[in-house]
Amino acid sequence: MNLPSAKSHLPKAKQSPRVAIVADWLTNMGGAENVVLALHEAFPDAPIYTSVYTPETMPAFEDLDVRTTHLQNLSAPLRKFHKFFPMLRVRAFRKLDLSEFDIIISSSSAEAKQVRKTRPDQVHICYCHTPIRYYWSHYAEYKKDPGFGKLNWLVRLIMPLMIPSLKKADYAAAQKVDIFIANSSEVQKRIKQYYKRASTVIHPPVDVNRFEPARARGEYYVALGRQVPYKRIDLAVAAATQLGIQLRVYGNGSEHKHLVAMAGPTVRFFTDRFGDASDIAVATALSRAKGYLFPAEEDFGIVQVEALAAGAPVIAYAKGGTLDIIQDDESGVLFRHQTVASLVAAIKKAEAATFLPGTLRRKAKRFDKGLFITKIHKIVSDQLTD
Repeated sequence: MNLPSAKSHLPKAKQSPRVAIVADWLTNMGGAENVVLALHEAFPDAPIYTSVYTPETMPAFEDLDVRTTHLQNLSAPLRKFHKFFPMLRVRAFRKLDLSEFDIIISSSSAEAKQVRKTRPDQVHICYCHTPIRYYWSHYAEYKKDPGFGKLNWLVRLIMPLMIPSLKKADYAAAQKVDIFIANSSEVQKRIKQYYKRASTVIHPPVDVNRFEPARARGEYYVALGRQVPYKRIDLAVAAATQLGIQLRVYGNGSEHKHLVAMAGPTVRFFTDRFGDASDIAVATALSRAKGYLFPAEEDFGIVQVEALAAGAPVIAYAKGGTLDIIQDDESGVLFRHQTVASLVAAIKKAEAATFLPGTLRRKAKRFDKGLFITKIHKIVSDQLTD
């Protein structure tokens, strides 16, 4: 594996570096949060720094050493809307004192990369989920529909005023990172395009052993994830309604009421007490599903790997991180246009094909969490021996 080298390295004699993990925020579970958990598994003594943290929605972090910025002291309503205040997060991360650590690993799709080194021998490794989407690659899309429901009008007004200075701050922070890791080939291209930096691709960790394909598959498809505009779950709902096929939709978000209103009688919705889908419910559903519908353009898309591990073929939009995961006609069906008609045609193609659950599961194993941890250890150890 061809890994980029940091500009400065730790002394060769130091074999047990002190590691800090930095995350954008810890308020709901998703792919980025699972990366943080895997990083902690790789470095169990490493504390986790983050801007704001809601323990009640993050039970997986309950026994971990989570340290927050001063933004945690905001009133609960302000913390809930922390994503409205990116510059506050920039300043909060810059104020963190990480001087005691030799290696800083930021897991970032937002401002975590803003943390600052205070010693010349420190190394900052950024695991980049993407350069900030609403600054760089998807600005026009977010401005059209920011995903804040009734507050969209306000976000549209302030975005043109805020984004130029935020982009400048984000670019400057990226130049101070020693090593970039991209979570997909698509993100690697974005890092080069927007930050002018090289990176190594290490795909996010997936706990494939959490899934066990059922021998007998059901007659339903699954769609899941945060129900926000860019996830395009509306396409899955519309296609299933048009075809009259069974679809189980897991998750919640700003689009939930709209999705329920447009759904036909063959579409069912599932949430748990936190307003999202429980891991057990999702794993069970995928292990028996006829297939998984993925209409979004994602930076990677971990749930596609989870579907394969559960023996479900993936019917996915052929863009973004999907192209690192799904092979057309082998592990699923790719569709080229982000439209209902294109998805309907792909579902019909999948209905006529045969996919073996055991084969799909084997394809998922190249994204196993153990491989992720091994590669991260290799990057860190290289800083000790170079």
